[in-house]
Amino acid sequence: MFDDIRPYYDSEIPAAMQRIVSDPFFAPVVGFLFPGENPSAIADSLKQCRSIDDFQRRFMYPAVYSIIHNTTDGVTVEGLENLSPDKGYLYISNHRDIVLDAAILQVLLSDANLPTSEITFGANLMQGQFVIDVGKSNKMFRVERPDTVSSGREFLQKSIRLSEYIRHAIVERHESVWIAQRNGRTKDGNDQTDRGIISMLCQSGTEDRIASLAELNIVPISISYEWESCDTLKALELAARAGGEPYVKRPGEDLQSILTGITQKKGRVHIAVGKPISRQSLACLEGLSRADITTAVVNMIDRWVVSSYKLFPNNYIAYDILNDQESGHYTPEQKEAFLAHLGRLDSCPDAQAKKNILLGIYAAPVANKANYINL
Repeated sequence: MFDDIRPYYDSEIPAAMQRIVSDPFFAPVVGFLFPGENPSAIADSLKQCRSIDDFQRRFMYPAVYSIIHNTTDGVTVEGLENLSPDKGYLYISNHRDIVLDAAILQVLLSDANLPTSEITFGANLMQGQFVIDVGKSNKMFRVERPDTVSSGREFLQKSIRLSEYIRHAIVERHESVWIAQRNGRTKDGNDQTDRGIISMLCQSGTEDRIASLAELNIVPISISYEWESCDTLKALELAARAGGEPYVKRPGEDLQSILTGITQKKGRVHIAVGKPISRQSLACLEGLSRADITTAVVNMIDRWVVSSYKLFPNNYIAYDILNDQESGHYTPEQKEAFLAHLGRLDSCPDAQAKKNILLGIYAAPVANKANYINL
């Protein structure tokens, strides 16, 4: 059932481990994630895996913690008390980093003795057996993107199938699922839920849209990085798009973004976990049209994500530069470090325009949070 989408079953893990450790990518990946460790010892450990839980415990958990240790100044979390270990949830998160948004949440869940979640896996990223095996052994399931299907009709059919799978996982198997609030990462600093995500979730439900959404136990997640993941790459992409020409990804661009997000210094990282959106919290929407219910749920998620986003000195610095002010939310040393980072764009053509885009990426959460507070 759902063989075209689902992660591996536990029974498929031993064969997947054999393929992983035999793949030419294995040794360099181990060297990258676990410098100084013996790849053969790690391979022997993986060969003993008999379940997804084994793989996550032996490989994914230490790998993500290695990244956290080497590239962050600490990860903080709030709101895990809102979750119960015996329920399945749909985590709808803002999306700043291709891999780490969901990966960091998994280790925090594990540390709190909560089950890890299944994770959406963009079909555009499922390139090569090694990547597929690692992903599907880590509870990741396939999600089609508009550019991975042949027609709008096929994409609609795949969306219905995806909706059915997510509902099956949460309601029938009591598994939790992580999904981004939009198709692709936030690149301009404005975290906004795509209405299509909520509509997709309802495609597998009943005519009672409120009941269909309530049984998914939607939990909004807000993740914040002190140093925005791939910020310079995002600024360059946005500048190219601003030129009016259709933006076409270069070969290997997604891989570059994954590696940059993993390796770059992130400073502090914070994750805020919201309360599940219950039937009771949706009761005020009774009698509204399906479109209005969708709008209201989108607004609930956006309000949580934006208002719970942790603002760091870099956000205030960028906002103050763009608004020619000094707010006092940072030290001179922090501003100097941010300006040095901004200066990396000096050698680019139209450097000031690209700098303004980069400033906008960091400043947007400040303005957006103020807008919600003032409503």
